[in-house]
Amino acid sequence: MILVNNHYSAEFKLEAVKRIEKTNESVTKVAADLGVKPTTLQGWVKKYKQSPAAPFPGSGNLSPEDEKLRKLEKELRELREENEILKKAGSLLRQESKVKRFKFIKANRHKYRVAKLCTVLGISRASYYAWDKRPESKRSRENKKLLSKIQNIHDKSGKVFGSIKITQIINKESSNPINHKRVERIMSENGIRSRVSKKFKATTNSNHKLPVAENILNRDFSVDKPNEKMVSDITYLWTDEGWLYIAGIMDLCGQKIVGLSMSERMTKELVINALNDAYQRAGKPSGVILHSDRGSQYCSYDYQNLIKKYSFICSMSRKGNCWDNAPMESFWGKLKCEWLYGKHFKTREEARAAVFEYIEIFYNRQRIHASNGYLTPEEFYNRASNKVTAA
Repeated sequence: MILVNNHYSAEFKLEAVKRIEKTNESVTKVAADLGVKPTTLQGWVKKYKQSPAAPFPGSGNLSPEDEKLRKLEKELRELREENEILKKAGSLLRQESKVKRFKFIKANRHKYRVAKLCTVLGISRASYYAWDKRPESKRSRENKKLLSKIQNIHDKSGKVFGSIKITQIINKESSNPINHKRVERIMSENGIRSRVSKKFKATTNSNHKLPVAENILNRDFSVDKPNEKMVSDITYLWTDEGWLYIAGIMDLCGQKIVGLSMSERMTKELVINALNDAYQRAGKPSGVILHSDRGSQYCSYDYQNLIKKYSFICSMSRKGNCWDNAPMESFWGKLKCEWLYGKHFKTREEARAAVFEYIEIFYNRQRIHASNGYLTPEEFYNRASNKVTAA
């Protein structure tokens, strides 16, 4: 295993420290989630405590009032979700089989009277008690344990993973492989569903007179090792404070996000910061094909000069053709559907934290991909790096 000398942006450091405050997790746990050394993260925490107003150059900070507001909004959101569940439970369960209704009563008998539950769900108390006294089969006990594993994996994925990915994870940790059809059936019986990605369109301004580069990538997204081909793009999220713009850079090796920058303005500095982040994190490579659309930010002289300084090769999509940059378009769709869809952000800071958590913790280090042989982008990327080093 090789050790990659990573250089992290001010944004990354600040979001990492804030995650410790937000989750109350240990420095060791957060460091492991982010793939950094605990001593490094502890140093960031120390700097933040010494100067919370400006611990790292170029980073923003939440005021105590905003922090309190964020916590209150989270509590309110959780209460609303609980209320919606209670409103829907009766009508949904009345349509299910008696066994499912029996299970619901048993699971909730400590919260509500059994008589009331039976009345609402349209069954007799005698039939419920008769079912409850029956001895549990071996298969049922096994399914209970399996359901617990499924629920844990599904929750940890932010309710993103479906039966096939959950089966892959379970079989990695078990000596007795199970069929994904069994997992699919248990998920269906217990109302556990994965989210389906939708298409989200991000638009940049290509109506300008700046020079554009040729489409060197030409939709050839295949790679053998890291730092061969990267793709980049900009998207945005709405908050009550206004838009939050996000620039990302993906290494096509494992589809790992290696560059990230966020700002309240969609300027050339946004994409320049993402490029600097990718260059440092990737170990200062050269000869990388870096693809983007024809947006004015990517065509700006400062951005183009930086590409030349780093000895990267610039490639740009044909005008109005999103398929030329399909991997990044697909990634934005995953981000917004799997993590952000339906969420309301009062502040840009809330949106930044959500994006950071998805990319740096879930997507890069926990989300397995079928195209990666059910490895995470980080695992696939590191294995490819090690093969190059060994060769």
